[in-house]
Amino acid sequence: MPGAKRGELMNNTADFSGIHIPLVTPFTSTGELDEKALRTLVDYCITEQQADGLMPCGTTGEVPALTFEEHKRVVTIVVNQAKGRVPVIPGTGSNNTAHAIELTRFAEQAGCAACLQVTPYYSKPSQDGIVAHFKAIAAGSNLPMILYNIPGRTARNVEPATILRMAKEISTIVGVKDAACDIVQTEALLQGAASLGRPFVVLTGEDRMTFLNMCLGGHGAVSAVCHIVGKEYQEMLRLLREQPTGYLEAARVIHYKTLPVVAALFSEPNPAPTKAALHLMGVLPDDSLRLPLLSMTDVGKE
Repeated sequence: MPGAKRGELMNNTADFSGIHIPLVTPFTSTGELDEKALRTLVDYCITEQQADGLMPCGTTGEVPALTFEEHKRVVTIVVNQAKGRVPVIPGTGSNNTAHAIELTRFAEQAGCAACLQVTPYYSKPSQDGIVAHFKAIAAGSNLPMILYNIPGRTARNVEPATILRMAKEISTIVGVKDAACDIVQTEALLQGAASLGRPFVVLTGEDRMTFLNMCLGGHGAVSAVCHIVGKEYQEMLRLLREQPTGYLEAARVIHYKTLPVVAALFSEPNPAPTKAALHLMGVLPDDSLRLPLLSMTDVGKE
């Protein structure tokens, strides 16, 4: 993480830039939470893939398939296993505001550095309704929040003006995971963030946008493919930050080199390909998912 040395306790949680890995949730072949595999995965992502942060219980973590107690258990395990080496930022959002508040309070008590708050899904609230939802969560907890805008899954886009309005009105909002896949929207967020006068990270939540996000002045990514190519993405970010002549081209080479991995890991519903890859690499003992998601097909694995 920029501003903090790897291996040190994260004393300053204001800077959430860099590469965050949205952890898969390991299950056994019978569908049980595999706590041992989860602990192994945490160490692997920090040491082998050089993650700047870990985000359990998100889309890639199959959070809709977790019970409330499992959700809390995953958060507890990841915090305990990370041991302060990198910030843990779990998904605690919900379309039920009361549930989001409860999970956020739990994450705060568990020692998380921040939380990831998805836009209320299915209900399709107005922009004002979205603001009211996040204000209620902020009133219930002091934990820093990173907003998660993923309109393709929630059926509601949080407009840049709304995000920036909340950043001004809600002091605990410290960034956004932007998965809208709209370059114009990303530009608006980056321009607005620069004028806030306080730390506010714009992270891409779409792996194909990481290179573009950084070229535009963005702050990093929440990247599922970094389960596999985290070291390569870190090198790409290093090249883009240093910016001497020729480094942009070197970073571009990494971008295109890793695109086939991006394509493969999203060739079937996420996170099935990521779990399959981690299983084939020997990181996870099993690639099982919970219904309604299915494991990757044999054709896909080939």
